[in-house]
Amino acid sequence: MAAPTGHTTRVTETPVRHPRIPRPRVAVLGAGMIAAVHVRSARAAGADVVGVLASSPERSRAVAHDWQIDVGYPDVDAVLSDDRVDVVHICTPNHLHVAQARHALLAGKHVVCEKPIATSAADARSLADTAAAAGLIATVPFVYRYHPMVRELRARVAAGDFGSWQLLHGSYLQDWLLPPESTSWRVDPAAGGPSRAFADIGSHWFDLVEWVAGVRIAEVLAETATTVTERPDAGGPSFSERSLASSVRVPVTTEDAVGVLGRTTDGVLVSATVSQVSAGRKNRLWFELDGADASAVFDQELPESLWLGYANRTETLVRDPTSNTREAARLSLVPAGHAQGYLECFENFVKDTYAALRGETPEGLPTVLDGLRSAHLVDAVLASANRRAWTSVPG
Repeated sequence: MAAPTGHTTRVTETPVRHPRIPRPRVAVLGAGMIAAVHVRSARAAGADVVGVLASSPERSRAVAHDWQIDVGYPDVDAVLSDDRVDVVHICTPNHLHVAQARHALLAGKHVVCEKPIATSAADARSLADTAAAAGLIATVPFVYRYHPMVRELRARVAAGDFGSWQLLHGSYLQDWLLPPESTSWRVDPAAGGPSRAFADIGSHWFDLVEWVAGVRIAEVLAETATTVTERPDAGGPSFSERSLASSVRVPVTTEDAVGVLGRTTDGVLVSATVSQVSAGRKNRLWFELDGADASAVFDQELPESLWLGYANRTETLVRDPTSNTREAARLSLVPAGHAQGYLECFENFVKDTYAALRGETPEGLPTVLDGLRSAHLVDAVLASANRRAWTSVPG
């Protein structure tokens, strides 16, 4: 079969026209769980984290102290006017992403923006155009691409090990919103956008499967479900265990679960189940690629191995940089038998982002164009669920 084209190689369409940056200086917008991951990864990738912006000037100063960062900014303008800052990492609620990323690009800053980069495809397109016009790097943390065994699988797909695809299927399941008293800003469409479960985690599944299998989803048929119809009227961090049982409850309009059927441009059937209310499932991104000659399974909670199936046998392939393919070995930060996982994925993603700032073109680096692709999928899934009909996916 043909080698997977992937849609991130288009990073080369946005050449860097600014001086190369040997040691990036970074500001982080946001102070939640994912912002802490960005700070850790930026430092591991050799950057200087010079400042952080939280929800208030007081909170910014407190977080800067806790994270051992020099500056707690009072507002976004202070970040963008800081000439020391080369790269802005945007880790704020979803509705802020487009404006903050656009303003950072117009201020001459490179951008790492959490997904979704926008809560509509039109806004995502505008942001991608802004990055292209500015000649700046803008990347999106689809970090599951950075598991070494994901790279191993993609290389084997490119080598034709699986034959023509018969079926692509899987799920992404979490349980952090199973309790009716659980909530966060993500539940509110004004802050999180019109899609929750699909935009938040289903987007990762589809990005990964399209990129690894070398396919493009052409149309979808989707159904959404809101299984907890009321939640506390309170924001807060994702994955929080604090009790909000005494808060006023309000109707929930974003989805807890989604079922999606799809067809690729080659007519291959795709199916995925996405849920944030599946008890016991903490972060289970799982997919199976079934080809005419062989099948493969990757499970994000067991990232050190691949399951491979053949007509007369099965085998488990483990991460080992001495025998894995080049990209898998490149992303292996420790020897075989020394487990690595999500944090190392994030570190490798940020390293590749900073390499792009130096004029390099790392394989598989997810850019704002991949964020745009994801926005098209989100819009198509919501439209399909609303119309209860097959819906084309642009691009």
